[in-house]
Amino acid sequence: MTSSPLRLSLAIALGLVSVASLAADRPATKPELGSFGVDLSARDLSVKPGDDFNRYVSGQWLKTYELKDYETSFGSFNALRDRSEEQVHGLIEGLQRRTDLKAGSNGQKVRDYYASYMDRTARDAAGIAPLQPVLTRIAAIDSKAALIVAFANADLDASASPVRLGVELDRKNPDQYLVGLNVGGLGLPDKDYYLNPDARFVAIRQAYVQHIQRMLGFAGVTDGKARAEQVLALETALAKPQWERAKRRDRDKTYNPVSFADLQKQFPSYDWAAHLKSQEMPQPDRVNVVTPDAVQPVLDVIAATPLPVWRDYLAFHAVDGNASVLSRAIDDASFEFNGKVLGGQKAQRDDWKRAVAVVGAKEGLGDAVGEMYVARYFKPESKKAMDQLVENLRAALRQNIQNLDWMGEATKAEAYRKLETFRPKIGYPDKWTDYSSVTIVPGDLVANTIQMRRFNRADENRRVGQKTDRDEWRMTPQTVNAYYNSTFNEIVFPAGILQPPFFDVNADAAVNYGGIGAVIGHEMGHGFDDQGSKSDYAGIQRNWWTDADRARFDERTKALGAQYNSYCPLEGQCVNGALTMGENIGDLGGISMAYTAYQLSLKGKKAPVIDGLSGDQRFFLAFGQIWKGKYRDESLLTLIKTNPHSPGMYRANGPVRNFDPWYKAFDVKPGDALYLSPEQRVRIW
Repeated sequence: MTSSPLRLSLAIALGLVSVASLAADRPATKPELGSFGVDLSARDLSVKPGDDFNRYVSGQWLKTYELKDYETSFGSFNALRDRSEEQVHGLIEGLQRRTDLKAGSNGQKVRDYYASYMDRTARDAAGIAPLQPVLTRIAAIDSKAALIVAFANADLDASASPVRLGVELDRKNPDQYLVGLNVGGLGLPDKDYYLNPDARFVAIRQAYVQHIQRMLGFAGVTDGKARAEQVLALETALAKPQWERAKRRDRDKTYNPVSFADLQKQFPSYDWAAHLKSQEMPQPDRVNVVTPDAVQPVLDVIAATPLPVWRDYLAFHAVDGNASVLSRAIDDASFEFNGKVLGGQKAQRDDWKRAVAVVGAKEGLGDAVGEMYVARYFKPESKKAMDQLVENLRAALRQNIQNLDWMGEATKAEAYRKLETFRPKIGYPDKWTDYSSVTIVPGDLVANTIQMRRFNRADENRRVGQKTDRDEWRMTPQTVNAYYNSTFNEIVFPAGILQPPFFDVNADAAVNYGGIGAVIGHEMGHGFDDQGSKSDYAGIQRNWWTDADRARFDERTKALGAQYNSYCPLEGQCVNGALTMGENIGDLGGISMAYTAYQLSLKGKKAPVIDGLSGDQRFFLAFGQIWKGKYRDESLLTLIKTNPHSPGMYRANGPVRNFDPWYKAFDVKPGDALYLSPEQRVRIW
């Protein structure tokens, strides 16, 4: 039985797995995309790679793909998410046909939760009634004490609160949890939406007032316009003192633990003990005040705002926050703003898609769904190959660090130690979430949703004062994504992302290195980005750099940030290089590590030419392919204002123009739009 190029390269060149183990019980097959793993039909050959690599790789697709009415954007990640969604849908539909599911089993809970979402007849007949107990409690708020109770229970009511007490990892003691105090309570995506004078934001604010009025109407408010304007004014006042997102990324500025007693002394105008009691959270010894100078101004707004305005604020957010589980009329009215105005959608997603998203989410019955998903769709050979790919990327990063000319040996020694202790998690967790305390009943979506909220809150509250669980996952196996957790120094790759175009066991090795290899490198890179690099090998936030090395690192990141600040996908609206810094460093480091790993796999031999393309060209095409994406303007605006990731076109173009081998692979010359002179190219990892 013959082996594909990937099997040979993985087994022989890298020593990852044997040919037999990859080929056993499986006939050799073609890759899913093209002849070697890249969809060459997506290219626009009229575009020079050096002018716009993203359009060279995906331009024909960009010209021809029409966003579906329900899509705000679409690209490689979305395509794979659609596949995962369809796979999960098939699993849940299979449960719907079963009559032998034991009461209280995970299968019964998934089946009935999904069915309760899909029962539009019951939901439409109920109207606002399932939310009436929440609205009645809000209407009865007649004191500051009662307001604090409402804030503490906003998570259960799906309402909003300007004050949030939650449980996080202690960045300076990874074995302990730490209660964190955040301020927020905004209904628009970012503070800029309230304060920016640009006409786009003015129009959004006007539409937001209409939206608030409409939602209050479902709560029985008839004189809604003036009251909606008061809610907007309240949220604007809350927005003003809140930190910019880029500033909130700074781990040195957001680690400010104080004793609970000192918290009460520092901010005596708020009854923190009453809030905790209402939230059913044990009183902690310490609290991390995430944005210290924003707290008192928010508390001042709480004190200065009349109770009737707070009642309207809470009622609006309760209706809007629960709209998706209520009647069609309420759901569609909420969509008019949240979907159409903010996202640019023209239609709601199909109910089955939304039901799968709710039931399969981490906040839903995600692990129950994930256990079924892994059993059906995740192959052991994929996990084994990924385990080995991670090790090869680890070796590549070590070589890259060795070759750095800007980092001294003392800092390198600490970097090696951190790299060696990276813990990879592949596919799925070793233990699954226990949902035995959750009761899911047929035909009552709101009750089931509140059950899940109570379960998640109890799960959070139980952590106070306890030792951290390093085996937990923050994502479900069916999730198409990956993450790095600096406090545990771990990289996590759910099963959902281990599919084409990111990973295909039958694809050319260059493609898998350019795809999933770059993603692995990206997540490893987060351990060495501008914030992840502030934690050491044990996950403890401390400075392990010499001052000179840190200064040279900061010089490079500053130059990278300036590049991304110049990328403006909408007129007058540009990427925030500070907000996206960590992800941009991850992308740049990821392609560098993956390329090194690919070259190591060749063991000095020249890669074969396939379809007229060299190995290096296939590597970069695969990298560009994973970042293809098409956006609605509304969605793009929200992305650049709120998301730490740059839009896909800059994730394709930004890293390669800083990477010397790309210039050679595609003969990029001075005068090409993406060309940077060698001294302008940023090389970090």
